[in-house]
Amino acid sequence: MAEQLPEEVLVLIFRCLPLRDRATAASVCRAWATAATSSAVWHDTNISCDCEQEGMLPSYLYTYLDYVHNLRLEYEPSRKMSRRVATELLIALADRAPRLRGLRLECRGEKPLFDAGRDILDAVHTVCRNACELRHLNLRCLPFTLDDKLVQQVARGCPQLRSIFLDNHTLVDSVRPSSVLELLEACPHLRALGLHLASLSCAVLQVLAAPGRAPFGLLALQCSCPEDARASPVPNESWAALRCRHPGLAVELELEPVLPADCVTRVLQPAVPVTVLRLNLSGDSVGPVYFVAHHYATTLRVLEVRTSASLELDAALQELAARCSGLHEIHCFCVVKPSVLGAFRAHCPHLRSYTLKLKSEPHPWQPTLLK
Repeated sequence: MAEQLPEEVLVLIFRCLPLRDRATAASVCRAWATAATSSAVWHDTNISCDCEQEGMLPSYLYTYLDYVHNLRLEYEPSRKMSRRVATELLIALADRAPRLRGLRLECRGEKPLFDAGRDILDAVHTVCRNACELRHLNLRCLPFTLDDKLVQQVARGCPQLRSIFLDNHTLVDSVRPSSVLELLEACPHLRALGLHLASLSCAVLQVLAAPGRAPFGLLALQCSCPEDARASPVPNESWAALRCRHPGLAVELELEPVLPADCVTRVLQPAVPVTVLRLNLSGDSVGPVYFVAHHYATTLRVLEVRTSASLELDAALQELAARCSGLHEIHCFCVVKPSVLGAFRAHCPHLRSYTLKLKSEPHPWQPTLLK
């Protein structure tokens, strides 16, 4: 029966296979080889340099990189072979970069202390130098310091960019607002941007709010390094102007313990259209939850809180549930009272999942999914 399947069906099956299985399928018969090496199979490709055995990447892979339009590449930085294969693939891809539309890089496992990721970042530079049709670049899962040179290279080489995410978890942020401005000027079609707070400025928001600017939909902000804590606050008026220019704008905020209490109050401006908020603060979390309940009630869809249990927090969460009826997800990583769970179940009809534990359980806590 397998031999009688039409090529279109085989293509749909083979595009879901890992590389080694595609290589196996290509050796079964002529019909399978034709389907397994079809350009449609390679259009959207996931490659794991960790799962593939060392030296076992199929030899025809480098030929079919010509057909890869969207690539998600995973590798483990603590393994030398995994890093080497990932680097070689990116360098090989650079020669075919004009065809590339999307690139997402992800690190798995621990990052060794000696590895600053320079080999991978240099390879990304090489790809972006030639990727004139690149639409999407996602580097938020690279735990390395991203810098001005990388952003400036993207600005020079990728004028068709629609989204770029630089909001990774790192100890240092080396992307200055001036480089972000250069990126915005060179990429007029950009509609989604992920940054550290230190890379944002009033001037960046002004460019995004300019009358001739293309519709802008998503701004993701990471606050997790010392530079973010020292960043100058963006005034509420600048946020209000941006929101007026792009009424569909969604803002995602992730606040980490590095942010002191006074910085939290400067970041959480009333006019910011926050849709996703992750609070993992070393200080007060009750005040920010009350603030969110009063100012983000119409926009908030996802809230994650990592803090210690208290009666004050329970009261704040209950008020948030009563005000934020459009909430889709609530995840609180401390034990709460049954009344908190009842409030969210009663007031949030669009709730899809929640993590609200009534008693301590072994971690990791799994969310409850609602139909």
